Amino acid sequence: MSLLFKKHIQEILPKLSDDEFSHITSFFKPLKRKKHQFLVQEGEMVTNEYWVIKGCIKAYYLDQKGKEHILQFATENWWITDFNAYFNQVKATIYIDCIEDSELLSITLDQRNQLCKESHNMEHYWRVKSNYGYAALQQRILSLLWMSAEDRYNQMLKLYPNLFQRVPKKMIAAYLGVSRETLSRL
Repeated sequence: MSLLFKKHIQEILPKLSDDEFSHITSFFKPLKRKKHQFLVQEGEMVTNEYWVIKGCIKAYYLDQKGKEHILQFATENWWITDFNAYFNQVKATIYIDCIEDSELLSITLDQRNQLCKESHNMEHYWRVKSNYGYAALQQRILSLLWMSAEDRYNQMLKLYPNLFQRVPKKMIAAYLGVSRETLSRL
């Protein structure tokens, strides 16, 4: 299993033993997906949460006019799924697909619950990761409400500079909530 994954978990659980890491990884399934391949499609049941070993993925919503609204990009060391569908076992309301060929680890909700039941450390890990995720989501929503397009662009450039080399401008614009023309002016 990926040494990157172990390092990622040890950011929150620094005293994780090799035996415990081995037990944790037994709950995950490695996957490879090609560019443009879906992980989640609207209307489907969502059975997995994904950790990105390698690649770039986007989560997005298509409005009634077919306009794409990107909610999240996920690159190496990020988690991604339709969290509402995954945790509440309802149909997906978003799409998730690969921008690049990607390598992932996946875990089902049942496996995740079992792992948390067996490992207090992993329950702690996911609680901390969820808290970070909630805080980041709050900041993203607030930036859309009160920041100018230019400020959102500069914030994204500061926080995620590597995305600008990996993601087409059209997708950056869809993430920032601006037109491609506005993005070009920025």
